[in-house]
Amino acid sequence: MTIESEQLLDTARFRVVRQTWTTRDGSRQSRAVVKHPGAVTILPMVDDERVCLIRNYRVAVDQTLLELPAGTRSAGEEPAVTAHRELIEETGFRAGSLRELHVFYMSPGILDERMFLFLATDLTAGPAAPEPDEDIETVIVSWQEALDKVDAGEIEDAKTLVALLYYDRLRRGGKGAGD
Repeated sequence: MTIESEQLLDTARFRVVRQTWTTRDGSRQSRAVVKHPGAVTILPMVDDERVCLIRNYRVAVDQTLLELPAGTRSAGEEPAVTAHRELIEETGFRAGSLRELHVFYMSPGILDERMFLFLATDLTAGPAAPEPDEDIETVIVSWQEALDKVDAGEIEDAKTLVALLYYDRLRRGGKGAGD
């Protein structure tokens, strides 16, 4: 399929393009799509039974959400490098071990962002270094408490839901990506 693209908006973090293509029946369709460099989310396990979440104010929804640390990749940056950087910035923790668990699309109907999910273990505490526009507080909870917050609807962030439920499946002996 051949897709024609016309740039509509260019920002520091993403671009918006109009993509036009011909469908199987020969009609022409177009859609505005957000082009994104990709991002990471990190599941920081403080120990075998405690996870570090963050309270993070999100201007797009005008709410403080309970979520996992995450961040946008810089151009050409390897996902693991982004994960180490964002973990330190948002929580102050340094990971002795960082393992990629999964890669998924955030909202492929309008956005090409690929999210890389990492498990961070062997953590060492240190000072956080949030960016000036970030209002973040770390929240360390038991693994069961994190799952209870999912069940209670207290976690509304999609990447956090995916990460917690996927890793819980792995903890219970489920197969992981690539198994």
